[in-house]
Amino acid sequence: MIQVTKTFLPPQADYQAQLQKAWDQGWVTNRGTLVKELEATLQDHLQSPPLLAMTNGTLPLQIAIKALGLTGEIITTPFSYVATTSSVVWEGCTPVFVDIHPEYLTLDETLIEAAITPKTTAILATHVFGNPCHVTVIEAIAAKHGLQVIYDAAHAFGVTYQGKSIFHYGDVSTCSFHATKLFHTGEGGGVFCKDSELYQKLFYHHNFGHEGQEAFQGLGINAKMSELQAALGLAVLPYMPQIVGHRKKAVTFYQEHLSQYTTLKLREGTQWNYAYYPIIFDSEALLLTAQERLNALDIYPRRYFYPSLHTLPYVSGPDMPVSQSVSERILCLPLSHDISEEIQAQIVNTLTA
Repeated sequence: MIQVTKTFLPPQADYQAQLQKAWDQGWVTNRGTLVKELEATLQDHLQSPPLLAMTNGTLPLQIAIKALGLTGEIITTPFSYVATTSSVVWEGCTPVFVDIHPEYLTLDETLIEAAITPKTTAILATHVFGNPCHVTVIEAIAAKHGLQVIYDAAHAFGVTYQGKSIFHYGDVSTCSFHATKLFHTGEGGGVFCKDSELYQKLFYHHNFGHEGQEAFQGLGINAKMSELQAALGLAVLPYMPQIVGHRKKAVTFYQEHLSQYTTLKLREGTQWNYAYYPIIFDSEALLLTAQERLNALDIYPRRYFYPSLHTLPYVSGPDMPVSQSVSERILCLPLSHDISEEIQAQIVNTLTA
């Protein structure tokens, strides 16, 4: 069975070597040495702002909304994973959707200002498949209207834009370290923040609100990453050049052999991470036919992102025609650290037959 992605698993000896440190200390949670080492190592690897490692990739979004004190309306994208929208609703805010650019697939920055109301407090935009939003325009709009900016960068590990880490943009950026991502800790995620005061709010929110063992700074929940997760991340990280290198080769193969299909247009100035390879069909019917033919070969691409988030049962708002159309016609093809040209050729032949 060939899935849309495949988890990279480092040699067990590498993982065991990291785990041994936790065993030697008898310390498996509550921000042990491995979590702190992972945070420092990732910041150096990515040349990013300081980060907090968390136990999954959704809690960073929820905690960012909480730490920024957001209320009312948050302008966001209908074309993302459900966690982007559900985090807004979960924190008691109202998502206000703005449609996407038909080529970049990110929030269409030209539509943002028309959606701003007196209730708007922030913009939450997704770097779709690791493709950066038009951050310069978004942040200029935010500054003009006194809004906060959160970037859902779940897919953007290792991406740089205009010569610096994608995590430098926005008031807060979040990332997923889920097992399906390029870099992973099994389950996990991170939040990146340049502002030291805001970073401290994020910190206490993710650690029950603690200030030492017997005092509390404020409201908090438990979002801490365990030492077992951090150990896996430390074992995976040295292999990132090989992981990205193979995926780049695989993406090049798809590009050379599927040029008749529309795919993601990367924003100029982007150093991409080859996280996903989406193709866009002319109609949903053609997509469903191709999906059925690939499934018959035990190959399982994914309709990602589908459905458009403005259609979720717990939100409301106007139609999003571009997002609706793209979500019905987009299919992410299998892509992994070890996908073979033989499998890719099967996929290509099926799609071009």
